[in-house]
Amino acid sequence: MTITSPVNVGRASVVHLLPAPLRNFVRSRETGLVAVAIVIGLLSGLLVAAISYLSQVTHALLFDIPLDAHLSATGVISWQRTLLIPTIGGAVLAGIALFFATRVKGQQLADAIEANALYGGRLSFRGSLLISLQTLLSNGFGGSVGLEAGYTQICSMFGSHIGQRLAARRNDMRLLVACGAAGAISAAFSAPLAGAFYAFEVVLGAYTSAGLVPVIASAVTAWLVARHLTHQSFLMVPGFPSPVSVEMIGQTVAIGVLCAFASIAMMLAVAFSERCFQRISVFRGALRPILGGALLGGLALFTPTVLGAGHGAMQILLLSNPTWLLLTTTILFKMAASAVSLGSGFRGGLFFASLLLGALVGQLYSVVMTGPLAGIALQPGTAAIAALAAFGTGVLAAPFSMVCLALEITGDFSVTVGAVVASSVCALIVRELFGYSFATWRFHLRGEVIRGPQDVGWVRQLSATSLMRTEFESALSTMSVVEAQRTFSPAQVRQVVLRDPTGLYAGIVTSADLHSVAAKDDMTLETLARQTDEFLLPHASIRDIMKKFKSSEADALAVVDRGDHRAAIGVVSESHVLRTYGEELERRNEELFFR
Repeated sequence: MTITSPVNVGRASVVHLLPAPLRNFVRSRETGLVAVAIVIGLLSGLLVAAISYLSQVTHALLFDIPLDAHLSATGVISWQRTLLIPTIGGAVLAGIALFFATRVKGQQLADAIEANALYGGRLSFRGSLLISLQTLLSNGFGGSVGLEAGYTQICSMFGSHIGQRLAARRNDMRLLVACGAAGAISAAFSAPLAGAFYAFEVVLGAYTSAGLVPVIASAVTAWLVARHLTHQSFLMVPGFPSPVSVEMIGQTVAIGVLCAFASIAMMLAVAFSERCFQRISVFRGALRPILGGALLGGLALFTPTVLGAGHGAMQILLLSNPTWLLLTTTILFKMAASAVSLGSGFRGGLFFASLLLGALVGQLYSVVMTGPLAGIALQPGTAAIAALAAFGTGVLAAPFSMVCLALEITGDFSVTVGAVVASSVCALIVRELFGYSFATWRFHLRGEVIRGPQDVGWVRQLSATSLMRTEFESALSTMSVVEAQRTFSPAQVRQVVLRDPTGLYAGIVTSADLHSVAAKDDMTLETLARQTDEFLLPHASIRDIMKKFKSSEADALAVVDRGDHRAAIGVVSESHVLRTYGEELERRNEELFFR
């Protein structure tokens, strides 16, 4: 029998739970969780293949190109379509954004990283479908964005939805979301190892032995399904790899440095573009994607490589022998196109754009260095793969995922060594100088203090309301100290919350202060009051509470109902906050490492 249970996801909704025996099997047996992960991987492979095909069909219809051609590698598109189709796409996206502005917002538009960090892996079904549709349309109309954001969103959403129907634990919910992301990346790039490590590094934020088998199962299943349906390889790398040597290692270090600064420039360019477009408030900002589409079309008139994700352009440039001038201009145009697309309101990811830009930076390095270092300069293919991994690491903060992708693309250990070195150097520099990945940088610009996918949502649930003690001793501030000493025993009362004659908060008197004075008959509690202007509001987070304890140097603080009314409704002690936080942290760690 199916049981109905209310589960809050964004706005209140009802999730129909699966039968209890199935739920118990998944909750109590690791094999049950693996079986669910395989189902998620199967769905992920199907969804990635379907969305990829829809994107190709859209490109073929709108830009009048063959169905099996890549948009960024097609140089026969008419200038009218090149200019107008992205502009029309911006208008379509603007209309969708206006229509759903008041219908879908807030938590419902969270991506997999934000859902795992703040909401315990709960993703909105409707919001995720909207994000995936926007991504497909953005890419379909030529936006310089990748489909991987849409892949990850919809696959992670199904992982979350299945977890909700199974009434999964919070940690298992986050793991199922990661399984969806692993399946999406694995199927998209034909790289199961890269997909698995992407899930650990970007979506989960931690590697655990308990999560290894489900994530790998989902990634491999999605890869098998997508490979059977699409029959496409991700990339072909020409030439012979450069052998591992001191010279090779030194040059990959240099490539890592170049990619670190280039990836930081890319992320700053997106932020700058967003700030510029946000100044356009005409028609509630609806003009932004239209203008962005027109600018993108103008860039595409110079080179069609800026259209779409760039799969075809990347392959052609790797197989040909482009000049340094062509590589430089392509890098600059692609960076500008991606920044304009994302900044103006086109929806998509920067994953593939970072891979394309990295490969071009590597090729540019090889072409430039072939002159002065003809004998030892890295081969274009080796340099491209090393830079591809490094640039992707700088943007995504996922070095293991990028190294695995390099290995799965080439199947060559010597090339992978270069990718390891370049990625490590790039990761170090980006962390030191910038401190964010692209996803966390976007959160930072929105005002969210999220530095990764680690679960901090439970910390936000520890508010003053949940931590306060509602039963506390209180007295009028006009009560005499003598009477208070008789009323409040030092053995039973630690502090007394004062209220003025109107009933509002007037400070706290500690038991030590109360019983250490030689009271006079006319002496009132008001003269002993502390923290008269220091209090907590009900929704104060545990971080705000600890800051308040530190600044006030108090052992306990009162909680008032409103800042303008200040009626005491509870008391929070520092010792209770620290103990609760420690116990909750220990419990979360046990859930993470021991299923």
